[in-house]
Amino acid sequence: MSNLVHSKTMHPRVSTGIANLDYILTGGLPQNRLYVVEGDPGAGKTTLALQFLLDGARQGERGLYVTLSETSDELQEVAASHGWSLEGIDLLELDTLADQLEQDGNYTVYHPADVELGETLKRIRTEVERLKPSRVALDSVSELKILSESNARYRREILGLKQFFARQKTTVLVLDDRTTREGEQQLQSIAHGVIRMERHAREYGDTRRQIHVVKMRGVRFRDGLHDFAIEKDGIVIYPRLSAAEQTCELNTQTIRSGLVELDRLLGPGLDRGSSTLIIGPAGSGKTTLSTQFISAALARGEAVSCFLFEESQSTFCQRAAGLGMALDPYLSSGLLEVTQIDPAVLSPGEFADRVRTAVEKRAVSIVMIDSLNGYITAMPSEKYLVIQMHELLTYLSQKGVVTLLVLAQYGLIGHMQTPLDVSFLADTVILLRFFEAQGEVRQALSVVKKRRSEHERTIREFRLGSDGINIGPPLRDFEGVLTGVPKYRGTEKPLLTENLPIEYSATEKAAT
Repeated sequence: MSNLVHSKTMHPRVSTGIANLDYILTGGLPQNRLYVVEGDPGAGKTTLALQFLLDGARQGERGLYVTLSETSDELQEVAASHGWSLEGIDLLELDTLADQLEQDGNYTVYHPADVELGETLKRIRTEVERLKPSRVALDSVSELKILSESNARYRREILGLKQFFARQKTTVLVLDDRTTREGEQQLQSIAHGVIRMERHAREYGDTRRQIHVVKMRGVRFRDGLHDFAIEKDGIVIYPRLSAAEQTCELNTQTIRSGLVELDRLLGPGLDRGSSTLIIGPAGSGKTTLSTQFISAALARGEAVSCFLFEESQSTFCQRAAGLGMALDPYLSSGLLEVTQIDPAVLSPGEFADRVRTAVEKRAVSIVMIDSLNGYITAMPSEKYLVIQMHELLTYLSQKGVVTLLVLAQYGLIGHMQTPLDVSFLADTVILLRFFEAQGEVRQALSVVKKRRSEHERTIREFRLGSDGINIGPPLRDFEGVLTGVPKYRGTEKPLLTENLPIEYSATEKAAT
């Protein structure tokens, strides 16, 4: 939920140089204020500060980088790694601790830390008064904490700096690496705003990075943790998806699969703005069933996005072609977009951002996620998965998008286990099963849930072949099909032997 703060006057803002950070801050940082950017070493604070100063340079503003912990050569290396030039940004290098070590024996009246702290702050003030920069980055305050030696002294000096920069009409980012915990809250309480950058090592895969606006006085901002990555071009933030901020687009239309018997089961198709969970054991036809809906939508000229966690784009398209559904022409035209996802690299926030981009820039009508098993891998724990999946499905529903979710169960025949129960989030649940009959392993499907309309409750056999999906009549003389070991109580043969002719009504023929 957004933090809502209303004021009578809107204070002028400055851009941070990171588009989605400005979005989270609903316009940027209030001008001429002091802000803390805190985080453990390696979180990305220096990169953020450089982007902030470079953005000012692009707008003709003067920027000053004051470094107490890194050399100018190290800063140049950081900038070069992103392809940036620091030309136009002034650098002030202060090696306070080295100076202190050299001069410890030279002071007889004053404590060396007192002298060093005073000299350091004096040099900062002198340079700011000389250059008159609009933006300043101070990296980092850990050295000032050490030299201050007490919380009271540290607070007094930070207050003095804050008042000095306010008089100079300067927007300041103070970097805090949180290596010295003493006095940490002093800095937070004094600053106009606090931005926290975190990095979390995962047991396998890339480090997950998140940014959080902890405090921002008098500003409406989007609260919570937002995933981000450090790319070649700098920091890229993926704002947390909030369905509450979206407008609802009411749509009562349905989409059809192109198979009359499947649409009969769904009575008479999938509702736009709904989510469908297709669940079953590995190899039972879940992806193929989803592809049938995709193929029909593409034939109608609708844009589709598929996100694959389990297989490559080529494998996906080859399987579809083997079942009579050619997808390559739609890939070439751009109507179909297939994205292969690596859950060890991609953060949940980046994935949600990719889905949102597909919906808002390509106006897709169907989003397919294959499979949720891979999506689960990218999440830190089950409770966060359910919350994020709820936000994502609600957002897609409000945009009128049909969402197809594929979930593989553990096991093949008999008792099935699900890695996570998300069936309550879906509007429609299609259950696929293997079952044994007459010495053969066969497949069955049934629509076990449909939230928005009536649906057929029968269990039907289906078979995959070069001509696509064939669905037979209801298995009315069988009991226990969904358990995998059915009992046959009839006298006729209700099972598929080849492509059985199915009688269609005139309405169904026209719809297909």
